[in-house]
Amino acid sequence: MSADHQNSNQANPIPHRFIAVEGPIGVGKTTLAKKLAEVLGSELILEQAEENPFLERFYQDPKTGALPTQLYFLFQRVRQLQEVRQSDMFSPVRVADYLIEKDRLFARSTLDADELRLYEQVYDNLTIDSPKPDLTIYLQASVDVLNNRIRKRGRTIESPITKDYLKKICDAYTDFFYYYDESPLLIVNASGLDLVENENDFSLLLEQIAKTTRGKNYFNPHPA
Repeated sequence: MSADHQNSNQANPIPHRFIAVEGPIGVGKTTLAKKLAEVLGSELILEQAEENPFLERFYQDPKTGALPTQLYFLFQRVRQLQEVRQSDMFSPVRVADYLIEKDRLFARSTLDADELRLYEQVYDNLTIDSPKPDLTIYLQASVDVLNNRIRKRGRTIESPITKDYLKKICDAYTDFFYYYDESPLLIVNASGLDLVENENDFSLLLEQIAKTTRGKNYFNPHPA
């Protein structure tokens, strides 16, 4: 960790116990969650999409692959968050690269009416006791930026992802967070954000995270 990071962290102690990072595929959720966990010395909770055996089928054929993909993710995420609830609440800050509500967001975007009715029954029975974050960070970026990042990282499983699919998911996130009030919310314009190479970007974001304790807040590190 650099001296700048150490000084930033000391000057701006993070008051949050459970931070969730959200946003569409390719926006940098996992990168940010990992950096926060490293700097804060916190427990890291990742959705581990690569473990879902149905995900590749979904990207290749969304109609037949959507329901098993969503149910697998739902069971996986609920199990992880139940472990958080049952663990020692005096442990360090926890950082997750998802909200449990994202599961329903994707289900409503990908399932047909009959599948969605079945999914909703399962969801309602499983998520009653899921812990709520005390800060949610929503990373936004344009469809073109997301598409370029996905192509650049070159994962074979993601090659069938289209701009139309990305736009549908981005629109679903926009609608969801317009009404979101479950925790303080920090909305970040991540289109020009470089958390890997630009230490200043991360330090500025860390300061904003420390200050966000209520309401809906916006952070645009590279305004046009």
